[in-house]
Amino acid sequence: MAVTFSDLHTESGVKALDEFLSGKTYISGDEFTKDDVKVYAAVSEKPCEDLFPNASKWYECVSSKLAASFPGKAVGVRIACQAAPLDAAAPKEAPKEAAGDDDDDDLDLFGDETEEEKKAAEDREAVAKKSAKKKESGKSSVLLDVKPWDDETDMKKLEETVRSIEMPGLFWGASKLVAVGYGIKKLQIMMTIVDDLVSVDTLIEERLTVEPANEFIQSCDIVAFNKI
Repeated sequence: MAVTFSDLHTESGVKALDEFLSGKTYISGDEFTKDDVKVYAAVSEKPCEDLFPNASKWYECVSSKLAASFPGKAVGVRIACQAAPLDAAAPKEAPKEAAGDDDDDDLDLFGDETEEEKKAAEDREAVAKKSAKKKESGKSSVLLDVKPWDDETDMKKLEETVRSIEMPGLFWGASKLVAVGYGIKKLQIMMTIVDDLVSVDTLIEERLTVEPANEFIQSCDIVAFNKI
């Protein structure tokens, strides 16, 4: 009986596969079958070993089986959801089985691509494009004016408060105090941000001008904003 899994490109789908593989080497138990090939083709990438140890081990076993069975280029064999290119010397069609061969358990690795396999390949391509886009994410250099409440505000504490704010993609740089008047000074501080991870407006409105930072900070203004 063929075993099928849905949504193997999602975490919940891989979790279901991991639970199913508990105590097993392959989908059918200890024997490598065509079910392993079909499920392998539907998995977007190798499952995380820490989160899904059973699925990760199974994925490595199937990869090794396919690599050993089809070294180099193979005809129509799907490796990691992508069909391998046709060998120039290979025939366009796989040879038919000899008459009288009734072994239904032989792996059919040369069959037509199923709709499930096509969808898995498309999903994987979409994930790859999304990952590539993230890698191309730009950075910006931003100069902030951070103003205290009055001339009695401890500017050292104010700067420590600013630098204590940590976010993925946020890097604080050089700073200096600039006289405003009436004995009041403001803090000018540089920061570098990863554009896709940090919104300067959100940083100001939700981190720098709310408790506990607003004990020292009266307001913040963007002085310069430059793409790197």
